[in-house]
Amino acid sequence: MGAAPYKRVLLKVSGEALMGDLAFGIDPATVNRIAAQIKTASDLGIQVAVVVGGGNFWRGAQASQFGMDRATADYAGMLATVISGLALQDAIEHAGGDVRTQTAIPIQSVAEPYIRRRAMRHLEKGRVVIFAGGTGNPFFTTDTAAALRAVEIEADVLLIAKNRVDGVYDADPRKVPNARRFAQLSYMDAISRRLEVMDTTALTLCMENRLPIRVFDVASPDGIVEAARGDGIGTSVGEAESVLA
Repeated sequence: MGAAPYKRVLLKVSGEALMGDLAFGIDPATVNRIAAQIKTASDLGIQVAVVVGGGNFWRGAQASQFGMDRATADYAGMLATVISGLALQDAIEHAGGDVRTQTAIPIQSVAEPYIRRRAMRHLEKGRVVIFAGGTGNPFFTTDTAAALRAVEIEADVLLIAKNRVDGVYDADPRKVPNARRFAQLSYMDAISRRLEVMDTTALTLCMENRLPIRVFDVASPDGIVEAARGDGIGTSVGEAESVLA
């Protein structure tokens, strides 16, 4: 497969991506496929960290719309990401990988607390590290957690695994049949046009720290491996001018 261009990557996997064709929860076949790809990328010598979402179980913003206190709703969402993280951890272990889960909210019975230097040491030893619990703070999304952790662990790239969308488009491809995909997209265009890459806080953090982003389809058979290898799939987001595919 050739030498990997990235030494260390941060992979963001949404909760929805873990559902597969289900309407709720976790699809075992989908999680096993994702885990196998993460294991393959790790076997190539790429240090892989993962941030998982919890939207397959709970969304704090939606719960708050029905009268629940927003901070409480967000904490519940953080706990949902721990469920997703533990499921992915187990799947990676069954695939033969060495993995550790760290949580931003201390839950010592099931996972390590998030400690930056410990996480980096795990990565240096070839272990996959899963970050759960978001940032540990309400009002921040797992997109922001992914950007933050990527900057903290000095990742070379932030990989955004979308659910059945193979990049960033100039309109919603599910609603606009002639929407066009960007091969390359600038941070400023992504922010000003409110394109569905990540939330604005996360994008701004990436821009300020010049962290490259690669957006691709998690449903692609080898999408995670190809993105980690730097094969150019999906859409790259960075400082360069925007270019349509």
